[in-house]
Amino acid sequence: MSSQLAIYFLAAKDYMLPCLNKQLFGIDCPGCGLQRSVLLLFEGEFVAAFQMYPAIFTLIPLFGIIIINRLFSLKYGSQFIIGLSISSVALILINFILKLIH
Repeated sequence: MSSQLAIYFLAAKDYMLPCLNKQLFGIDCPGCGLQRSVLLLFEGEFVAAFQMYPAIFTLIPLFGIIIINRLFSLKYGSQFIIGLSISSVALILINFILKLIH
């Protein structure tokens, strides 16, 4: 099973979508690094995933809570969704600005 998973991840690296913004204008977009960050998470490289795209650790719980809230209607689900959404947007913007500066 683990060898099949390793083969899948090796193949996934070959099929990553290129950033059209980076190809056309030469600068990263706010979403640059998300695909590589997800792949790094699956490989167990948590620090490298954070360095690649810091918002990954707020986006995954956000999508999880959205799905769980749709299925079970959590009591404070909307507050969690709003809080994680705000923190995700803030992290994405901070990361984007830092990429532009450096």
